[in-house]
Amino acid sequence: MVKIKKPQTYTSLENGLTDQQVDTQVQKGLINVQIKKLSRPIPKILADNLFTLFNLLNLIIAILIFWTGSYRNLFFLGPVIANIVIGSYQEIRAKLTIDKISLVNSQNFTVVRNGQRKEIVIDDLVEDDIVLIKRGDTMPADGIVRSSNGLQTNESGITGEADTITKSVDDEVFSGSFVIAGQAKIQLTQVGHESFVSKLSSAVGKEKRSVSVLMKIINNIIKILTYTIIPIGLLLFFRSYLKNGDVAQSILGTSASVIGMIPEGLVLLTAVALATGSYNLSKRNILVRSLSAIETLARVDTLCLDKTGTITTGKLTVKKTIAYGSDENTIKAIATKIVEATQETNATALAIGNLNFQPFEDEVKEVIPFSSETKYSGFIDKNDVRYTMGAPEFIIQNPDQKVAKRIKQAAENGFRVIAILKEDIKQSLLGLLLISDEIRPQASSTFSYLRNQGVDFKVISGDNPATVSNVANQAGIATGNSYIDMSSITEDQDYHKLVKEYKVFGRVRPSQKADLIKAMQDNGLTVGMTGDGVNDVLAMRQSDCSVAIAGESDAAEASADFVLLDRNFDSMIFMLNEGRRVINNVERVASLFLIKTIYSAVLAILFIILGTGYPFQPSQLTPINALTVGIPTFLLALEPNYTPPAGRFMRNVMEIALPSALCNIIIIITISILGNHFNFNFATTSTLSVFTIGIIGYCALISISNPLFMRKKIMIGFSFVLFIITFIFGNKAFGLESILNLQYTYLFIAIFLIAWPLFMFMREVLGRRVFSKINWK
Repeated sequence: MVKIKKPQTYTSLENGLTDQQVDTQVQKGLINVQIKKLSRPIPKILADNLFTLFNLLNLIIAILIFWTGSYRNLFFLGPVIANIVIGSYQEIRAKLTIDKISLVNSQNFTVVRNGQRKEIVIDDLVEDDIVLIKRGDTMPADGIVRSSNGLQTNESGITGEADTITKSVDDEVFSGSFVIAGQAKIQLTQVGHESFVSKLSSAVGKEKRSVSVLMKIINNIIKILTYTIIPIGLLLFFRSYLKNGDVAQSILGTSASVIGMIPEGLVLLTAVALATGSYNLSKRNILVRSLSAIETLARVDTLCLDKTGTITTGKLTVKKTIAYGSDENTIKAIATKIVEATQETNATALAIGNLNFQPFEDEVKEVIPFSSETKYSGFIDKNDVRYTMGAPEFIIQNPDQKVAKRIKQAAENGFRVIAILKEDIKQSLLGLLLISDEIRPQASSTFSYLRNQGVDFKVISGDNPATVSNVANQAGIATGNSYIDMSSITEDQDYHKLVKEYKVFGRVRPSQKADLIKAMQDNGLTVGMTGDGVNDVLAMRQSDCSVAIAGESDAAEASADFVLLDRNFDSMIFMLNEGRRVINNVERVASLFLIKTIYSAVLAILFIILGTGYPFQPSQLTPINALTVGIPTFLLALEPNYTPPAGRFMRNVMEIALPSALCNIIIIITISILGNHFNFNFATTSTLSVFTIGIIGYCALISISNPLFMRKKIMIGFSFVLFIITFIFGNKAFGLESILNLQYTYLFIAIFLIAWPLFMFMREVLGRRVFSKINWK
């Protein structure tokens, strides 16, 4: 680990910095400016939408077309510009909403200034500030420990090792690490971009997945096209030029081919769909930290749940005190003293604090901080008597049979059992605290809905497995008493087998949570993890998609893909549905974009071989693409569609795209042959070809629009009316001959009549003979 610099002067722990000293640090630029990661800056959004490979190709084509003087063929830039504007607008709108919520939810830290403690946001911290940190906090910057109350940290976000590190006075701490036990006062020594983690760009809040599954598939398609478009375009141009000797005509034909092969709208549509999904979630007080996670969440088939704060509200109440080696008042006093000494703020500590009991009157010599690994806390008094409070299974040595039976019964009844012990010469059990939790009111209906949607549940908790199983059953998660105590598991245990056999895992250490999720992933599952505590962080990082309940742990919130700001777990239903809507709609409309990519590439190759010019020009295809692809896809992408994703993107796309493309190729080649035989002029053959593309496009559009609700029928009907009008009055604007020209009307009617039967025939043949035999994974 790299050493961080030591402070030049030591700030007073009691007084902290003065306002004047803070102003001096600000003027020097020694402020804790954070690397913004939740959303891209507006210039970056605009740049990503503008400066793409395909936009560069479109620009080159536009320059060449402009040089020919055929200005109406520049109409193809209309949809391109519209895509850029719509995409940028949607992403910027989503960004502004997310940033607004992020600002409200930004981390606050307690600092000492002018002898007073005050809460300030992370960005307002300055070098040499004295910051008070506690269990669950993420370290805001690099610094040194000035005072410690059992401080222990986890630096896995920096080192990759999940070991617990005990920190003493003058030890270094790093931004990106998080506190798993104790409290401390930290003097910041390297802030903002000067911090160790900022320099490595590997802070705890980094995205685990930068590209969604959908975008990976689409990017692969684009990668293939990149290596094919340019050589095919050049070959088509030179072949056409050598045939007709007309540079302008060759440029226009080649431009139509290349423009057809570019699925520019597909990339944009996917980005817009994800940005819109993020925007919709933000309106439900759900902070989205990763756009790709919206898609991943929809693919989750196994959801791992922490009990406290997820299944339950986390509002614990001490229901009963059972005395053994002392009276009830002494037991409560010792428990209250432990909470006071450790300064813990977890749910159990708050429940004990709510007893409002007078603490045990004894001087504390040493504090034993709570840790999720040890599952206990306590203190040692001036006489070296050790008082501890924690999970009975972890701290009671050789428990009496009656005590063990009482603990088991309480756990099976859903109580969290806390043992209070005293150790001097020997260990003595003073008593037990029985603590109850409150099931979330809508938990049962939420879990029922998710289960019906094909989501399986695993409950992973640090509590007693019998307690967890009881609570899970109350919440509507059928466990069948299939639970296991992970504290009894040996290191060589096969976790892959465990996750198949059990539903509930109790007494789980933080590292074991991550190992269990890794085993599920190895078994082929897509795993989501919900949690709210520092003990969930490692598991949340390991999961495919993580959801944090706000308000408990900064480290958990920083590690999560989603943060439920209003602590409403019922939002999971909306989150799942929104993700599925995005995936299903993009998968559904992607085929429309790839139809023209396939037929354009194949036609280009065929016409290179045949040595004839390309059958139509860009201006003729522009209105057809807008009416059959551009406008409908943006409307269909907003449709509600909450069915579980089938996970077969390429098959779903090719089932529509390939038959449609083949129909276009067959009919256009037939038109070309007939045109040569009967000496049709270019305007006639090109208009017939473009009309074919439009009619087949409507066949595909109708197929992907099922079920045809009234609003879809109106959309398709209105679009088709505009389509017919275009072919009646589109001569001057787009270079299309009128379909009312009686000399060729019969050909337009023939194409209209054979399109649907041919399309369905090709779907049937390809579906049964080809697609069913291909492994699409």
